[in-house]
Amino acid sequence: MTIKLSNPVTDLPSVGEVYAKRLRHLKIKTIRDLLYHFPFRYQDFSQTKKIRYLAEGDEVTVAGEVIKVEVIRAKGGKLLTKAAVADETGAIEAIWFNQPYLKQALEEGKKIYLAGQVEQFGRHLGFVSPTFEPVDDETGPIHTGGLVPVYPETGRVSSKWLRARIKRALALFNPGELADLEFIPREILQEEGLPDLEEALQTIHFPKSEGEAKKARRRFAFEELLLLNLRSIERRRRWNERKLAARIDIPRYRREIEQFIDGLPFTLTGAQKRAAVEILNDLNKPTPMNRLLEGDVGSGKTVIAAIAAYACFLNGMRTVLMAPTEILAQQHYETLKSLLEPYGITCALHTGGKKPKLPDYPAVQLPDLWIGTHALFYRKGSFKGVGLVVIDEQHRFGVEQRAELVKKAGDVPHILTLTATPIPRSLALTVYGDLDLSIIDELPPGRKRIKTFVVPEGKRQAGYRWIGEKVKSGEQAFIICPLIEESEKVPIGDRESPTEGGKSVRQVKAATAEYEKLQKVFPNLSLGLLHGRLKVAEKNDVIDKFRKGKHQILIATPVVEVGIDIPKATIMVIEAADRFGLASLHQLRGRVGRGDKESYCFLFTENGGRDVFKRLKALESTTSGFELAELDLKLRGPGEIYGTKQHGLLELKVADLSDTKMLKAARESAHKIMDGELPPRLRQELERFTTSLVEPN
Repeated sequence: MTIKLSNPVTDLPSVGEVYAKRLRHLKIKTIRDLLYHFPFRYQDFSQTKKIRYLAEGDEVTVAGEVIKVEVIRAKGGKLLTKAAVADETGAIEAIWFNQPYLKQALEEGKKIYLAGQVEQFGRHLGFVSPTFEPVDDETGPIHTGGLVPVYPETGRVSSKWLRARIKRALALFNPGELADLEFIPREILQEEGLPDLEEALQTIHFPKSEGEAKKARRRFAFEELLLLNLRSIERRRRWNERKLAARIDIPRYRREIEQFIDGLPFTLTGAQKRAAVEILNDLNKPTPMNRLLEGDVGSGKTVIAAIAAYACFLNGMRTVLMAPTEILAQQHYETLKSLLEPYGITCALHTGGKKPKLPDYPAVQLPDLWIGTHALFYRKGSFKGVGLVVIDEQHRFGVEQRAELVKKAGDVPHILTLTATPIPRSLALTVYGDLDLSIIDELPPGRKRIKTFVVPEGKRQAGYRWIGEKVKSGEQAFIICPLIEESEKVPIGDRESPTEGGKSVRQVKAATAEYEKLQKVFPNLSLGLLHGRLKVAEKNDVIDKFRKGKHQILIATPVVEVGIDIPKATIMVIEAADRFGLASLHQLRGRVGRGDKESYCFLFTENGGRDVFKRLKALESTTSGFELAELDLKLRGPGEIYGTKQHGLLELKVADLSDTKMLKAARESAHKIMDGELPPRLRQELERFTTSLVEPN
């Protein structure tokens, strides 16, 4: 049969609609998806021995003939399938629990491979639940006799089933056929010492050695990073080809902009000045700006956005700012309104719970600055005369949402993206390669260091007493829980716990239950409860009472991670801190320390694992979000840096985004390729890759 990578997986023998449905849970729809479903580890059954020479503890493969097989009922009612297997040197017994159907597969006289660990049973050696398969002189062993791949699985789709299908799929391609599908230029493969597509697919699934497997994984990691960089470069080129309807003339209004900066209630840091210059220079260009402004918690990104918005206003153009939550949109509205309204700039807030009263503005004088959430997408009509779109925390919006906002802005506006999540520079240049990068890497003077402590469970009550005293003296506290309700459970894999659906789970601190409990712990204090299921009016009421001091303690979910600024809040307690990435913990910690008093952050965890403790202790000594992001990247991977799934980032299967050497090599190769004409096969693969990363609406 003629086979193509794009064929549906149902074209393979023994893969019907039932299995196709199961495979969709693993994101496997085509033969290519199946071949790119890579092992995450290998069982080493490469050692082969004759039965006579086996020893206890051997992880080994033996070949022999089934000389006896029976199913018996053991004590306690368990069914045991027992098989005796012999070669020319001796015999050994293997047993399987509660699998009586295996008797049909283990017929007497059948030659099989057995693979597993040899154990001692009284005076005899044996195997417990070993892997087995028939001896096939044509194909050789698949599940035994070498490095055996172990795959991510789903219900009723085992690694054994996947191995057999992948082996069959690879065999359907004629020799050299997969090599002809290679899309990475040969000279780049040679420069980087990488195998071609055919060799890499064979050896990542069925390697003869660990070295072969590592080399294949390196090829696919490089492939992913190369495609990601090519996509970024192409998007940047397309963006640069677009023309603005009107340029923001900076030199003409330089004096007014300088006066605005001089009139701010604080002095800009050196990093803020550098970022402001980079952004103003972009605004002055005939091509639209597409820049990422990255800064730590409290580094002052909003004021840079205010300077850019003021420059647009002077040129007779408007600004639209989109934030991911109503809380953050409200915070931006209050901050920007206080900075800009004295200069005659009108501001409007548009969220799901609050819409501007447009009749207040004459038709010819719409607001100069629109601030809102995704509700801005649903506003009827387009925004008139928009020169700048500011998107806060870009990764929390889908690609289509961002594109819709830009489309509503009309013409082609400048784009400024803000993020308070520090991203290691090497990673930012890969993931956001189509954006120019500005970094604010210093905090305003006078910001006090937040004292951070990992607190053992035994000191909880003493901690509560200390918090009570502090709060009674006029300070305020946040207590953060990862969940809303106790019924929510989180899978874990590093400690004993009850099981549910085959997965380990444990109860994690929930805000509603903690709120009830702490009302008894702090009976004379006013407590507030904040989480994402509250209605907008309820959220605003809770935050307003906390801001005014009517609530002294706020129990909340991580909804407070960004956008809440309470100067009297000096204490941050984070429950189940092991559930968060370091960058998220750093973001939460940044909610305190905004006033003139000493501030504290306490990290509680019931997970006593050594690695968890080591990771959390890093927060005690490190105040730089960038350093923590680098550490998080090495320890937990890119998803934990952001705390939410990233568009075009977590789709990567094998690339190690902390491998700066490979990041650099892939970026340089991508630029080299884009200097010439993109080869047709690579163009086709890039289009497939880009399409696969587009998020659903």
